[in-house]
Amino acid sequence: MDNKTLKIKLDDLYKHYHRRRFVHPDPLEFLYSYRDIRDREIVGLIASSLAYGRVAQILKSVSRVLGVIGYSPCDFLQNATLNSLERAFAGFSHRFANGDHLAALLFGVKTAIRRFGSLNICFLAGMSPYDENIISAMTFFSDQLGAKNGGPGHLLARPEKGSACKRLNLFLRWMVRKDEVDPGGWNGVSCSKLIIPLDTHMHRIGMGLRLTERRGSDMRAALEITSAFKQIEPDDPVKYDFALTRLGIRDDVVPDNFKELYLNQS
Repeated sequence: MDNKTLKIKLDDLYKHYHRRRFVHPDPLEFLYSYRDIRDREIVGLIASSLAYGRVAQILKSVSRVLGVIGYSPCDFLQNATLNSLERAFAGFSHRFANGDHLAALLFGVKTAIRRFGSLNICFLAGMSPYDENIISAMTFFSDQLGAKNGGPGHLLARPEKGSACKRLNLFLRWMVRKDEVDPGGWNGVSCSKLIIPLDTHMHRIGMGLRLTERRGSDMRAALEITSAFKQIEPDDPVKYDFALTRLGIRDDVVPDNFKELYLNQS
């Protein structure tokens, strides 16, 4: 399929399904309740970090964490210590993550905010205007949140290890893009530098659309797929991510004129 034809199909898909009513079930929905960006960026990091496994369990785990940290996560963390966080989340479990991993992540968030003023500014501190994409900033950001010492465990990926960093890229899509679906709130990061949040489902779509030939859903595959989308939408290569990932997530999102995109996954 040539880029012109693909863009027509993707734009049609976007027009139909890039709407808030198609968000549920998705951890993104938690961000809509937080108007203060200081709270939203914390909730976004929590929700994206736990976005693996069965969606019902993801929503349950995120709800449990938000029930503890309350209506103002920023205020909650200001008064928290590592010990108090470990006590608050004792017994917490989400697949590979336990309460100590979550406490370490949240304490890393508190430390980064105390040092930089916000998670947004922390991320920007790792960016250079000459960077082609956000990989260097992602590495810096993860290290500031404790990934370097391994405290958050599986909750924080490190790009230099070759991981596609799907959940971190998902978080960045939520925080950088701003429209009916992605609430945004971050400044200083260009949408053009974002990387597609690559999971197994998006990888199959990428292969089906001949956007990559890599068999593994790693960072190289994510960059290849992002580069292909960039030829179609240079200023916003992750624009179609939400609409495309509705395919296979929601039973009501496989209309006849998009079946070719869906069924060609292999």
